[in-house]
Amino acid sequence: MPVITNIEDLRVLAQKRVPRMFYDYADSGSWTEGTYRANESDFDKILLRQRVAVNMENRTTRTQMIGQDVAMPVAIAPTGLTGMQHADGEILAARAAKKAGIPFTLSTMSICSIEDVAKETGNHPFWFQLYVMRDRDFIERLIDRAKAAGCSALVLTLDLQIIGQRHKDIRNGLSAPPKLTIPNIINMMTKPRWCMGMLGTKRREFGNIVGHVKGVENMGSLSEWTAKQFDPALSWNDVEWIKRRWGGKLILKGIQDAEDAQFAVDSGADALIVSNHGGRQLDGAPSSISALPGIVDAVGQKIEVHMDGGIRSGQDVLKAVALGARGTYIGRAFLYGLGAMGEAGVTKALEIIHKELDLTMAFCGRTDIKTVDKAILLPGTF
Repeated sequence: MPVITNIEDLRVLAQKRVPRMFYDYADSGSWTEGTYRANESDFDKILLRQRVAVNMENRTTRTQMIGQDVAMPVAIAPTGLTGMQHADGEILAARAAKKAGIPFTLSTMSICSIEDVAKETGNHPFWFQLYVMRDRDFIERLIDRAKAAGCSALVLTLDLQIIGQRHKDIRNGLSAPPKLTIPNIINMMTKPRWCMGMLGTKRREFGNIVGHVKGVENMGSLSEWTAKQFDPALSWNDVEWIKRRWGGKLILKGIQDAEDAQFAVDSGADALIVSNHGGRQLDGAPSSISALPGIVDAVGQKIEVHMDGGIRSGQDVLKAVALGARGTYIGRAFLYGLGAMGEAGVTKALEIIHKELDLTMAFCGRTDIKTVDKAILLPGTF
């Protein structure tokens, strides 16, 4: 195993091992990718206050997210096509999350199905992310399947009514099924590890959709169906309907504006996630970490506020918590680990983030993550 010291090491290795079209799908943003880059770089502007001669014994990063115990305020974010970064990717990531004591969130657009993940993780509770489609009957059945699989929270994504243009996907011919152009075939031939893994699994389609929608029996028919299904008419009335149908913990993902945050409070949701979809939707929008404080100030006493976007280290997690986030999500950070080394890579990513979080918290003079606040940050940098 190569020496891995940080998330960037995993990214470099993943880029070598994952076919270009799938690596680029995960590691790209929309249009100029300005918001995608800002999600990460804006963390660097926030400086920490180092404290000394503080008793650093008996440290703990344990806390709760929506009332559920977690080993650190981190969850694995829902990411589409995870099973194309590595064979059976969603199952492997869920196993790593289970071992680490944090939530795993499965995307509607996953390769492994809800039932696959539940079975292969010993029915360990995980969260399920829902996209709202025009086919409401399918959505109702999808919610019911998540209930039957023992999912302990529903994460409703609100910012994908229409899809932002991602130039790399267009250039690579990413589609369902992927276009096997000569450049793509040649590139795949240079990734023998990935190819062997994909040959050894039966999971190569969107497991939550194929076979569960009338007329969608393969990747070809899926492409035509999905092109028509994302619903631009999604409204807060739909949120209320989904909350009633689900009946359990509900998290709303994609909030960037204080007014929308108040609508989230009014909907009765248990938490909201400050997120710009990893910079993959509205390019030119604020980074998630810069949007976080205003939303916390507006509704942080009324609803649990989480944050997603740009987290590449435990220090980033600590900064988000200091600015009021009760939980954070990692997407690309775990995908890099998955593409690099499968389940072991996701485990390594989580270990890196936890160690950095623990040590940085100590350097800032705190021994309990629940006591972290803005006082650990240098005034004028946030």
